[in-house]
Amino acid sequence: MVNYKLVVLGEGGVGKSAITIQFTSSVFAADYDPTIEDAYRIDAEIDNEVVGLDILDTAGQEVFSAVRDRYMRDGEGFLLVYSLIERTTFVPMSKISEQIKRVKDTDRHVPVVLVGNKSDMADKREVSHGEGELLARQLQCPFFETSAKLRISIDECFHELVREIKKAQQEKNREETEKDKKGGCCVVL
Repeated sequence: MVNYKLVVLGEGGVGKSAITIQFTSSVFAADYDPTIEDAYRIDAEIDNEVVGLDILDTAGQEVFSAVRDRYMRDGEGFLLVYSLIERTTFVPMSKISEQIKRVKDTDRHVPVVLVGNKSDMADKREVSHGEGELLARQLQCPFFETSAKLRISIDECFHELVREIKKAQQEKNREETEKDKKGGCCVVL
């Protein structure tokens, strides 16, 4: 079975833990208890293949931002989560995406899915669906609006992240194969 390392990133209070717990346990965690770091392990069937998912639910508070580099180095794919009802949580998404690329020291596409959470609270919305879509186009990644409370699009965003990881791995393998073909040398005597 193939295993993937997923990292859930975003500001404090956006619902990272609620999304992760809903995906792994089908439970809505209503109480907000700031996370320092929680790890989850689940086997999931994605596109008719059972895969192992190691999910790291990270701290959103600025106090813990120094440990983000370690999460980013180790992760293969990233859910970037913001709250639809709090614009201040949307603003850092591009910066977090750039930080991932910097930490991974790559210009290559990094598997990311942008997630706007708390769609069940649309009456308090501060970030439009169109703004989320625009940012996802800029980041060149899939976009979902979710509700951890109502379990809307929770499985879909994790499944899509695994697909993004697979695409990135296939692209990397294709590039390495091409490089090997071009780099081959022969000696004529």
